[in-house]
Amino acid sequence: MARRGALPVDPIAEAKRQWLMHGWTDAAPGMSVVTSIIRAQQILLARIDRALKPFGLSFARYEMLRLLAFTREGRMPMASAIARLQVHPTSVTNTVDRLVRDGFVTREPHPDDGRATLLTLTDAGRDLAERATAALNDEVFTRPGLSGEDTDELVSIIARLRKDAGDFEDPRPMPDPL
Repeated sequence: MARRGALPVDPIAEAKRQWLMHGWTDAAPGMSVVTSIIRAQQILLARIDRALKPFGLSFARYEMLRLLAFTREGRMPMASAIARLQVHPTSVTNTVDRLVRDGFVTREPHPDDGRATLLTLTDAGRDLAERATAALNDEVFTRPGLSGEDTDELVSIIARLRKDAGDFEDPRPMPDPL
């Protein structure tokens, strides 16, 4: 879809006005939040897609590579990757299939659990993860379009929403050393 420039009115504010005019006053703020977050996601994903296009990566493929690159040995069980990425197992399987096909990841039997599969980052996958991360840092993450203060506040607000939805729990305090 071609971008036509800025609209003369904020369509989300107009939608909220319409919600209020139709008597949906209790739902209007929530509708505004939901549609604002979804539109922000579209904007950010478009920026991410532009940054990753030269590498032939989707964000899902990039996330898998980066997750594996963060591990000490470049490997982790498939079940751990599914849990950390918080997406449906079928989506992770499809992502891994493409990364294996392209030589960026391998599947190996788990040495201690015959039912489990280890995902292992190849040297080519590690190199691609590093180059794609540099591009994302430069083109997207360093300048997300908000001030540092706004960024911190927004992340905090969204973290509360995610926590209340059961997305994560606060870490348990570490016990005192003996």
